[in-house]
Amino acid sequence: MTQPDRVAVVTGGGRGIGRGIVAELAALGFSIVVNYRADERAANDACREAERRGAPRTRSVAADVADLEQGRRVIDTALAEFGRIDVWVNNAGVAPEARLDLLDLTPASWDRVLGVNLRGPFFLTQAVARVMIGQVEAGTLSAPAPQIHFITSVSSTFASVNRGEYCAAKSALSMVAQLFAVRLADHGILVYEVRPGIIATDMTGPVREVYDRRIKEGLAPLRRWGEPSDVGRAVAALAAGALPYSTGEVIHVDGGLNLRRL
Repeated sequence: MTQPDRVAVVTGGGRGIGRGIVAELAALGFSIVVNYRADERAANDACREAERRGAPRTRSVAADVADLEQGRRVIDTALAEFGRIDVWVNNAGVAPEARLDLLDLTPASWDRVLGVNLRGPFFLTQAVARVMIGQVEAGTLSAPAPQIHFITSVSSTFASVNRGEYCAAKSALSMVAQLFAVRLADHGILVYEVRPGIIATDMTGPVREVYDRRIKEGLAPLRRWGEPSDVGRAVAALAAGALPYSTGEVIHVDGGLNLRRL
């Protein structure tokens, strides 16, 4: 009997870190669902790149993960077209539209950032977990174990007072990863947090000159920008089963930025 394709879903997979993750999972032979919110062209380009890298099948799905009904459509599409979900990657995220001092942070910005970066991933994971539990109980998933990944940020632990809502969302998401790791362990579902540092994406474009200088001065021991492929390789290693006896672990992809130094 032929083993069906392993299937990965990457939210926000059309650009930036998400696209780097899609490419590396494709190289492992995953069929991939690329979720996007607005940039259909980028998502379709990511699908074509994934197929060139080795993905047997791909599908792009438009949905704003902050809208729970739209988010559920990503799950339903993956199941309808591929029949299973082996790896779910909570990657979609937004930065504040304006970097405001903590004393000027607005409720509207708070709600927008936490809606995409925290509320959406929590409830999508809740729904995906139920699907995976059903697949495990039905015996339709094979090794490596099913996995859920949370892409957080060094902002989980580094305070930036002009991006308070972003830091709060990522910090809370780190705890969400731990909560689901504990809850799903009895079902053999592994949960990981991948915590990127300073990655060259559209999100960091506006502060490129600032971080060029700070990186050169030694902000991180490995004095270079991170690339989306760096994060993608970390996710791919986990998806390939590199850490089968670990769950709830934080995988730092930050050039050593997290290291305490004198």
